[in-house]
Amino acid sequence: MAKINVKLVRSKIGKNEKQRRTIEALGLRKIGQIVEKEDTPQIRGMIEKVNHMVEVIE
Repeated sequence: MAKINVKLVRSKIGKNEKQRRTIEALGLRKIGQIVEKEDTPQIRGMIEKVNHMVEVIE
């Protein structure tokens, strides 16, 4: 399965609870942190919900 890298580029401070939990579920904690995830429809959906806060590096 393909892998994608997800980078947190905006702070989760001031965002609603659902968005904060989605960021934490992706494994992101600090701005600038990059995590490698499987490229699945579930992960893509999570990224789409917080696309204004993350950057996808393919």
